[in-house]
Amino acid sequence: MILKDLLENVEVIEMSAMSHVPIGGICFDTRKLKHGDLFVAVRGYEQDGHKYIGAAIKMGAACVICEDIPDENVPYVLVGNTRRALALICATWFGRPADSVKLIGVTGTNGKTTVTSLLKCVIEICTGSKVGLIGTSGNMIGDRHLPAKYTTPDAYELHELLALMVKEGCEMVVMEVSSHALFLDRVYGIQFDVGVFTNLTQDHMDFHGTMNAYAASKSILFANSKNSAINLDDKYAQVMIDNAAGNVFTYAIEDDKADLVAKEVRLYAEKITFCALTIGNLIRVELSIPGVFSVYNALAVVSASLLLGFDIDCITTALPMCKGVKGRAEVVPTNKDYTVIIDYAHTPDALEKIILAVKNTAQGRVVTLFGCGGDRDKTKRPLMGATAAEHSDFVIVTSDNPRTEDAGKIIADILEGMPDKKSSYIVIENRREAIKWALDNAQAGDIIILAGKGHETYQIIGKDKYDFDERVIVADFIGK
Repeated sequence: MILKDLLENVEVIEMSAMSHVPIGGICFDTRKLKHGDLFVAVRGYEQDGHKYIGAAIKMGAACVICEDIPDENVPYVLVGNTRRALALICATWFGRPADSVKLIGVTGTNGKTTVTSLLKCVIEICTGSKVGLIGTSGNMIGDRHLPAKYTTPDAYELHELLALMVKEGCEMVVMEVSSHALFLDRVYGIQFDVGVFTNLTQDHMDFHGTMNAYAASKSILFANSKNSAINLDDKYAQVMIDNAAGNVFTYAIEDDKADLVAKEVRLYAEKITFCALTIGNLIRVELSIPGVFSVYNALAVVSASLLLGFDIDCITTALPMCKGVKGRAEVVPTNKDYTVIIDYAHTPDALEKIILAVKNTAQGRVVTLFGCGGDRDKTKRPLMGATAAEHSDFVIVTSDNPRTEDAGKIIADILEGMPDKKSSYIVIENRREAIKWALDNAQAGDIIILAGKGHETYQIIGKDKYDFDERVIVADFIGK
């Protein structure tokens, strides 16, 4: 492909490069650059690609895309925003695959993975077609699983993945859209057929700084969606509605003004049921995932499915057939007189929701084991400590992914939010040993929540990643 064709949708300020120069590939990381590539100098969160323009040319880059005219005498294309240019160029490079599928984007602090998984299931049952999925737990093309590095891939990987999904026959793609991806323009230029907002609670303050900035990033999805499904019970719902460019459909449990309202909610140990009231319809909904949060997730799925034009009877028939997501309220087989649940909860709100969900059905104690990630939002640590202490019968404070931070310091931050009652919690820094202690001291009827890791099968200590699958760990300890 030649440079001129790649720049078709990019607003160019000026250029010194020849418009017909052939381009062999797209690159924004010199470590991956090949001779003949187009190098895009992206101003990153930690690095500025403009510093590597000289190196890129020496390595054989055919041209550079930049925001500042280079000091070196190199062929360049000057643009106002290289991130956005990169997204548009990648879309063109892969044949604009997002235009060939119906794209459903789901954003929010909690519930994204479950909602996208349930939506994929409902769409497949109602249409009989192959559906693509992009998200935290991995990417899928129909039943085929592909690894995922980020919740939302970078622009190049995203369009490459969408192109593969189109090639393999996907007509619809459901994807999680993170606030980072929206703020950093990874999905810039993409028009979503449906955007879904689950909720907004404290997270990623290390990146966004304030909740208002966090909400503003999330709202970008709805400015680029033809239809938006919004949780009207969330206090940030109006931000999303105000920024929505297309049709808005709301859902709620508490707010009767919503377009879809859950009534007669019933919570069971293994499922939830409710009546969904919408214009001209009163339907019974069932989902085999416990907890009030599952009602909201089900409402989000029903809302998005209605916006896609699906028959309401097909939606409500499909939902009970859809299973839970790995690492989300996942019950681990133990053959013991206590229950072990693995959940990805890593925010104060998510932790509260999973604890309260199991507390409603627990015959014994609710024991919560959790830690907080290093090199991430520090302000939520004492909040999570307070949440665990308030709602659990016993708490085991341990490590999560400490990364480059000292695990003991992270735990100290958590303990700042916990009451000074030594009998209500114990600190065991080594997570493997903490899980062993929880199982060794379990009582009949207890529900032990292993919170924070969820679908992850590793632990990051320093910059190294170690095998750490809590399902395997529990099975090993019980087996011994």
